[in-house]
Amino acid sequence: MLESFCCVVFIVFVVGGAVGSAQIKTISRNRKAFHNYTILESFEAGIKLLGTEVKSLRLSKVNIKDSWCNIVKSELIINQLHISHYKHSNVFNHDPIRPRCLLVKKKEIARLYGLVKRMGYSIVPLSIYLKGSLFKVQVGLCKGKKIYEKRRDMADKSAKRDIERTMKNYYSNKMGA
Repeated sequence: MLESFCCVVFIVFVVGGAVGSAQIKTISRNRKAFHNYTILESFEAGIKLLGTEVKSLRLSKVNIKDSWCNIVKSELIINQLHISHYKHSNVFNHDPIRPRCLLVKKKEIARLYGLVKRMGYSIVPLSIYLKGSLFKVQVGLCKGKKIYEKRRDMADKSAKRDIERTMKNYYSNKMGA
């Protein structure tokens, strides 16, 4: 004898992509860091901001080219990060280059502190991006490059570009003939 089964079907609607994913919009990249440093590892950190800083960041009014991070009293601080004044604010605006606190776990800060002190590495912000509705900073643990390493990297990039250009021309001529 067959018994009837009752099936319950759940339909899940996801807005904006897969579950747990967030839209990522890059606000600024520190290209100078990739030229001056060898990036050993990178990680994501939150950042404490004021209201006018958030509005300026949404308009991409930021410069992270000369910024750097250090550890003070068990906090990771980003220095020389220039967030321009918000145009429509009043006289109580933020200081453009004030030190800002990065939100990282204490264990991670302790590990970074040990690497910076023992090995002489640097902590440098690599990019700022908007993840969902939160601003995040990609921070890199870096080792400074020597001048000859910079020259070698530039020569490698140039050679790679030449090879790609030659291959593109070769295949476009071969397909056209």
